[in-house]
Amino acid sequence: MQIRPRRSVLYMPGNNARALEKARSLPVDALILDLEDAVAPEAKEAARIQLVETLRAGGFGKREVVVRVNGLDTPWGEDDVATLAPLGPDAILFPKIQSPDDVHAAVAALEAAGAPADLPIWIMAETPRCIMGMDSIAGASPRLACLVAGTSDLSRDLRARPAPGRIGVISALSIIVIAARAHGLDALDGVHLDLNDDEGFEAACEQGRDLGFDGKTLIHPRQIAAANAAFAPTPGEIEQARAIVAAWAEARAAGKGICVLGGKLIEKLHVDDAERLLALDQAIQDLTSASQAAA
Repeated sequence: MQIRPRRSVLYMPGNNARALEKARSLPVDALILDLEDAVAPEAKEAARIQLVETLRAGGFGKREVVVRVNGLDTPWGEDDVATLAPLGPDAILFPKIQSPDDVHAAVAALEAAGAPADLPIWIMAETPRCIMGMDSIAGASPRLACLVAGTSDLSRDLRARPAPGRIGVISALSIIVIAARAHGLDALDGVHLDLNDDEGFEAACEQGRDLGFDGKTLIHPRQIAAANAAFAPTPGEIEQARAIVAAWAEARAAGKGICVLGGKLIEKLHVDDAERLLALDQAIQDLTSASQAAA
């Protein structure tokens, strides 16, 4: 079972050479090198050149490297894709996706750029129209790999006030996860903007995992440890998963039609979930070991 950890996914401004260099040593699962919100209009061209140098230099190890381009309806989007897609990022993240047609346009831009046929796209789910059309958007292309919640823009468009438990966007977050699971995609929770609110951030991470998200998008390295902890399987979960897999194998070997563990009936769906959890744990260990070896 091939799983890529996406517990912590850190946005990095595409025009900050020092930050991009530091990103090569951070204990993060994935990086989003950002040309959109993090870069002022007058710096867009220079940031694109900076990311060309960054991608060519490499050095990110097993960390997933994703480039968020500007929207294709802006003066920079098409050039972003044409310049950076052929250079080997792990994915291209497209903002402000509102319909299946927008997904098709993103795929067409990749193809026009001569990008590898297996280069995935990620999309931002950050507008009411996107949320309303989430099912058709999530199924619009086999290139689509991940849905990223854009809670800041979504909250603004919804006129939702900041509130405990993110009540203003909770239904939208659930819709994103449902669409992702229906179409076999990953889903990433939105950012937490208050860097002084450690307790609130940890609560948001736990809520995101409870909702079913695979990880959290971040705005600062200080958020990495809490996200990694929240979205990783706990030791207890790993122990239980191993017990489920072993009990199921023993039952099958004995020719039994049912499996019971600790007084609870075990079905194939429980085994599949346990195997996924164990594969995620192994992938996290592999990524961590590779990062430590390269340090």
